[in-house]
Amino acid sequence: MGFSEPITSTVAVADAAVPQTADDLSRRMHVPRVKRFVRSAVFTLLRFSGLPFLIRELWQRNRVTIVTYHELDPAHADVHFLTLRARYNVISLSHFLAARSSRTVESLPRKALIITLDDGHRSNFDLRSVIEKHRIPVTIFLCSGIVGTHRHYWWLHTKDAREAQALKALPDEQRVQVLLSRGHADGQEYETRQSLSRDEITAMKSIVDFQSHTVLHPILPACSIERARSEIVASKEALESEHGLKIYALAYPNGDYSDREASLLQQAGYACGLTLDAGSNDAHTDPFRLRRVALPDDARINEVIVKTSGLWAFLKAFASKRTTLGQAC
Repeated sequence: MGFSEPITSTVAVADAAVPQTADDLSRRMHVPRVKRFVRSAVFTLLRFSGLPFLIRELWQRNRVTIVTYHELDPAHADVHFLTLRARYNVISLSHFLAARSSRTVESLPRKALIITLDDGHRSNFDLRSVIEKHRIPVTIFLCSGIVGTHRHYWWLHTKDAREAQALKALPDEQRVQVLLSRGHADGQEYETRQSLSRDEITAMKSIVDFQSHTVLHPILPACSIERARSEIVASKEALESEHGLKIYALAYPNGDYSDREASLLQQAGYACGLTLDAGSNDAHTDPFRLRRVALPDDARINEVIVKTSGLWAFLKAFASKRTTLGQAC
């Protein structure tokens, strides 16, 4: 079976299922609206159940929560930052690591929160005025081989999110070949720019802590050890030499990592690695397995509050466990 078959078959099935009648199309358009309404109602109920408040005041009180975004626009950023600042004390990633190093984590503000963004998208530059307005520290993780160029993020050259997820599950060499067959190469320069430019990074250096997100954003556990090591080491070296940054942290692309990647980070001189594992952090959390909460860029306030508290991840894990137990019976 060729490497492209799983992708092709998945897309073919999806295409075959597309409704053809006007009534079917109308119902199809109606479904997302219903889902959005139900989703909004669920987050509203969860927020006003009081559980996020209790979790925040009792569990997160002496812990450090890290949230992450990707292409957050200024309007949502303004509302999100205001919402988070009203409930947490925003600190920098470097502040947390310094406290860990000096064994003074207990001296950190109660309900400490760190705000991060992954990839270094071009639109991140629009957040400059919002960051300055709220006077909060923000960390942006950069793909060193994409920022400052007209190269593109590879997943933006897939047909949809489902295909992107399917490609992430492939060995890296197969992923690269599939994309080549679609006309995309990692080193290809395009007319349009998707990432921050060198000048934009320079302009934001005084208010943003820029860190590493590898060179080209491959899924590290899917790479050979040589490719994984190169992505980790070369990104740090390039960001320091070409942009004058002090690199001490790496966010694993897609949150995927293994013991191998954690070890490679240590060998390369990083102080920490950030995952997308659910939960918050304390003095005993492995620094190369720091947990983060992924927040949708367009999330409404109720969703921000519920997800940041960790309640949503807990409910999902509980539901998954019950399903697994049910299937075993």
